[in-house]
Amino acid sequence: MYKFLAQRNNLIGWMLASPLFIVLVLFLILPIIMIVIVSFWGATEFSIYPAFQWDNYEFLFSSSVTYSVFLKTFMYAFITWVITLILGFTIAYYLAFHIKSLTWQIALFLLCTIPFWTSNIIRMISWIPFLGRNGIANETLIGLGLISEPVEWLLFSDFAVILAFVHLYTLFMVVPIFNTMMRIDHSLLEAARDAGANGFQTLVNVIIPLCKPGIMIGSIFVVTLVMGDFITVRFMSGSQSANVGRLISNDVGLLQYPSASATAVVLLLTVLITIGIMLRFVNIRKEL
Repeated sequence: MYKFLAQRNNLIGWMLASPLFIVLVLFLILPIIMIVIVSFWGATEFSIYPAFQWDNYEFLFSSSVTYSVFLKTFMYAFITWVITLILGFTIAYYLAFHIKSLTWQIALFLLCTIPFWTSNIIRMISWIPFLGRNGIANETLIGLGLISEPVEWLLFSDFAVILAFVHLYTLFMVVPIFNTMMRIDHSLLEAARDAGANGFQTLVNVIIPLCKPGIMIGSIFVVTLVMGDFITVRFMSGSQSANVGRLISNDVGLLQYPSASATAVVLLLTVLITIGIMLRFVNIRKEL
């Protein structure tokens, strides 16, 4: 009887998990397998033909452009990660420990989400009239007498790209850190103060270690989103800069799907390795 019940419960568990499993297979696993297969195909100026060859990968790794583009991608990801981490941790800390009312915490948190009620592209493009040569920023700086002529590097530059990334993805760092901070037992903070720890010591020795899962989840979100983004780089750099996503987009636009697939496979492996390195610093499953 017990064996029968165990088998029935096991069958019910598989039946409940089967819809999600089917969705993952159809929309995640199979597309990735197809991309890997196509990455070994050949292509001419006029056609694509099935084959098994390493030409796409050989061209990819023998080109100096590939390494410079990957380096630029890592630069964008690292700088954006540092800035979003500082901003996200500061905002989450203020909401979790300086706002005592739960109602105000929720209200201010929802206030942070207001920019996300619009499209990413609209929020990104909104920076263009602000940062332009005759935009609000330059006009304000000239009006204050801080500069005598418009600053050229505010728009269509790496600065503009990183600014847009920070604007778009900071909330992805705020949410998991804020969620982790809200679950910290305040008696631990009181114990630290009773033991003679000042605010900085409490932050470093109590709050930050307990926030590691949230910091890591937010970091994974930000890094993966930045490394895969291409439209932001295209618009905010004025097509003067490129990352790996932009490289893939250009190949797709030229109908060079095998080359684009090979680049996508390398990018996927790079992102997975990066995430694997990040997860070495904290066991998210154990600490959540």
